[in-house]
Amino acid sequence: MKRSLVISTTSVLLIILWAYTVSSKLSEFRHFKIQMRRQVFPEGMSEALAYILPITEIIAAALLCFAVTRIYGFVFSSLLLLAFSIYIALILTNIFGKVPCSCGGVLEQLGWGEHLIFNLAFLSLSIAGLFAEINNLKERRT
Repeated sequence: MKRSLVISTTSVLLIILWAYTVSSKLSEFRHFKIQMRRQVFPEGMSEALAYILPITEIIAAALLCFAVTRIYGFVFSSLLLLAFSIYIALILTNIFGKVPCSCGGVLEQLGWGEHLIFNLAFLSLSIAGLFAEINNLKERRT
């Protein structure tokens, strides 16, 4: 029972996170594209990422909605959050030589350090959900 509560809670929290970030990006898509151009990526890559990121966040949320795909949702969420966290850590170490804007609704109000802590907390939740789901699947097979 405890494991299913962890799985349900982490799934819901991640779905809320992805739904919020997607809605934030899509509701102000023009602004989001401008913010992406201010990142450290080459312009063509920034343009592509402006479309790819919302799609990947929708996929992550959708995978978490169904028991049969939830494990993939946890893996996908963990990889996205890890990538975002590494990017933020690189910004904080000044490896790019500039500090770009922080994009994303309420998260835009956070500094990069706080944003990293936020991402690491959600990464930890995602990993906890992943391990709970793995153990749950193992238990069902036996």
